[in-house]
Amino acid sequence: MKTFYWLIKREFWEHRGGFFWTPVITGGVFLLLNIMGVITAEVLGARHGISFGASGGLRHVIADMDAGDLSKVGLALDVAMYSAMGLLVVVLGFVVFFYCLGALYDDRRDRSILFWKSLPVSDASTVLSKVVSATVLAPIVAVVVGIIVGMLQLLIVAITLSFHGVNVWQLLVLAHPFRVMFNLIGYIPLYVLWAAPAVGWLLLCSAWARSKPFLWAVALPVATGLLVSWFGIMGLFDLPTTWFWRNVVQRALLSVFPGTGSIFDADGGDMVRHVTGNGTDVLDLASTWHLIASPNLWIGVVIGAALLAGATWFRRWRDDS
Repeated sequence: MKTFYWLIKREFWEHRGGFFWTPVITGGVFLLLNIMGVITAEVLGARHGISFGASGGLRHVIADMDAGDLSKVGLALDVAMYSAMGLLVVVLGFVVFFYCLGALYDDRRDRSILFWKSLPVSDASTVLSKVVSATVLAPIVAVVVGIIVGMLQLLIVAITLSFHGVNVWQLLVLAHPFRVMFNLIGYIPLYVLWAAPAVGWLLLCSAWARSKPFLWAVALPVATGLLVSWFGIMGLFDLPTTWFWRNVVQRALLSVFPGTGSIFDADGGDMVRHVTGNGTDVLDLASTWHLIASPNLWIGVVIGAALLAGATWFRRWRDDS
């Protein structure tokens, strides 16, 4: 267990730029853009005589709201917190994608694999450490940064409205920051399962490809999808074209992006059933964890495990000398 801990720590040290600094910088840019947007809105509003009521107009509006209206205000504040995570999710997907592509290939390219193979560490432990780094460590860092950025975003919104007569604390108590935190943390185990086939495929290409793993990882599933589509258009074979793109190509390449499970595993009707009452219900764990009962999820886990076994085998026997 101690050896595995140091393997994870090694991955963090070697990829600190992607795992840590990328979400931190992204979150900082997000907050900067929001501050610039608020300043721009205030300046343009003052320049054109647009005012929300310097004498406390907004305060009176909130005071006249009923429970339903206040609930909607709280949901809007929750969305402000979630919005910070939205950009980090996209960045996390790219970080995990390119990390997995280079995780095993880079060791062979710079010949450092000779050093690591000289240590009493199994290939299975090495590959598993990279899987945990991609699906657990990177999301945890992104979620922690997202929570901090989301709280700061909430404060920016509250402070901005305070200049228009709204009490900051009255506004903050309407939000649900702890529920947002709980939801974000609760997505991580589901992400580990959903990303399994993509992580397995990318690590397999990283271990197998002698050069240009990105080209192999993307070209093979896309070219196969195009071939399946061509067969369907020509009427040569009755192949499930849409199913193949959705359950093979998309799962192999895009499952590393958090949130794609709710998109790719449900048709429009399913999405409508899970978005009820208000627009943020789809972000609740109860609406997201319905995927745990999906055969698609568990088939992907089994396929991901088989691909990881292949990646382990190639790391053990691949010789580029």
